[in-house]
Amino acid sequence: MNLAAIVSAAVVLLLSILSLRLLDTYYWSSLRSLLPFTPSSPVADLVAWNGTIYTSDASLPFADAMAVRRGRVLRVGSYSSLKELVHSGTEKLDLGGKVVVSGFIDSHVHMIYGGLQMGRVELRDVNRKEEFVRRIEEAARNSKPGSWILGGGWNNDLWGGELPLASWVDEVTPANPVWVTRMDGHMGLANSVALELAGISKLSEDPKGGIISRTADGELTGLLIDSAMKLLLASIPEVSLNERREALVRASKYALTKGVTTVVDFGRYFPGAPVEFSWQDFSDVYQWADSSGRMIIRVCLFFPVETWSLLLDQINKFGRVLSQWIYLGGVKDFADGSLGSSSALFHEPYLNEPHNHGLQLIEHERLLNMTVTSDKSGLQVAIHAIGDKANDLVLDVYQSVASMNGVRDRRFRIEHAQHLAMGAAARFSQQGIIASVQPDHLLDDADSASKKLGKERADLGSYLFRSLLGSNGGLAFGSDWPVRIMLPTAKYMLLKSRIFYFDAFGIL
Repeated sequence: MNLAAIVSAAVVLLLSILSLRLLDTYYWSSLRSLLPFTPSSPVADLVAWNGTIYTSDASLPFADAMAVRRGRVLRVGSYSSLKELVHSGTEKLDLGGKVVVSGFIDSHVHMIYGGLQMGRVELRDVNRKEEFVRRIEEAARNSKPGSWILGGGWNNDLWGGELPLASWVDEVTPANPVWVTRMDGHMGLANSVALELAGISKLSEDPKGGIISRTADGELTGLLIDSAMKLLLASIPEVSLNERREALVRASKYALTKGVTTVVDFGRYFPGAPVEFSWQDFSDVYQWADSSGRMIIRVCLFFPVETWSLLLDQINKFGRVLSQWIYLGGVKDFADGSLGSSSALFHEPYLNEPHNHGLQLIEHERLLNMTVTSDKSGLQVAIHAIGDKANDLVLDVYQSVASMNGVRDRRFRIEHAQHLAMGAAARFSQQGIIASVQPDHLLDDADSASKKLGKERADLGSYLFRSLLGSNGGLAFGSDWPVRIMLPTAKYMLLKSRIFYFDAFGIL
């Protein structure tokens, strides 16, 4: 073979190899990002200046200006130090002295549920019975006969504590079924039309872990608590696919307006809700949004604990990181209800209800078994616990599971951890458990906690952020949106105020 033929063959082979990379645009964009920038390179798409930029870097905690390229921060510092990155096409943004921080992470939300609620009857700020009735009447007036009137967010403490009754709204909704949930999602009010459609009567038995509220005479009040809600939810038509997709887009845009760029989403999973909802939303909504380029915030998804094997199968096939937007987190369950619905589980009875200790929503053995299997499979487990007895129950379960399954970085979570028995806060650190707390739930529960638990009991055992920090426990902050609004800066200030209050009185 002559030299020319050898050279020709070598050139063809080399070009063939290079063509694999020449067609790979990701490779070239990655390679370009590694090259040093020169003053002649048009490197900065945006330069923000004249602000206070928090960097989280101990060597330079604050900066005046920031250069950005393709959505990534190139450099922070003084404006003069960034001039070499500016070119004729660089956008310049005068911050006007405003503060810039990185995107916030909300560690507990319900995105699609919250997005749906944004388009329904809003009762969050209602502080009078008359206004409660008026808003539902207005919704009925604008609805076709027979269509469901859905909504929620009401807080009976805002109008003195009296719980709403079906009789409040029956007269103004004679042709429409009504279902409006309390702000915490653990109680809802149905009118008489809805109760009849669901087949709920005064002869109906309370399901395990739930209460069908009745008057002293045994008549239905219209209130359903925790797992009793499933008796009615089964009668509500399923939300359409388009509505759920629109809800995610709406919720994501809302999150960005509050500076939240990443969320831990517990889905439409509440006591009484079908576990299938979470998986339908994952496949029909989240994966659709991801594949169609509609994701604009990052999500860590949790699923009902009884579906742990489905989640494990997904992770084994595709991994936890499905894209830059979606991460498969773990599984969740409920140990009890809520304080506002008087269904949080306590060692001592409610002060205003001497025979009520709250509700345990899952049997100890079942909770233990599902946590053992989920943890053994490598899944992170998060369990909702509000009352002190519920928190002790979950702490005991987690301790047993860790003993059975051995040491690993499992990061068990307790969602809310609102009311703790003496010594319980220290166990979070000892057992390596994350307390996922929502500081501004305190704004809703402060008065009701004193009324339902007694002031001394509430002060010593409720919202012990300082105690958890003092024991070196891990804290994750969230809003529980739509229970509360997403407003990270307000939550941080409330948290600081709570800690300083405890410091002032020497409470740990």
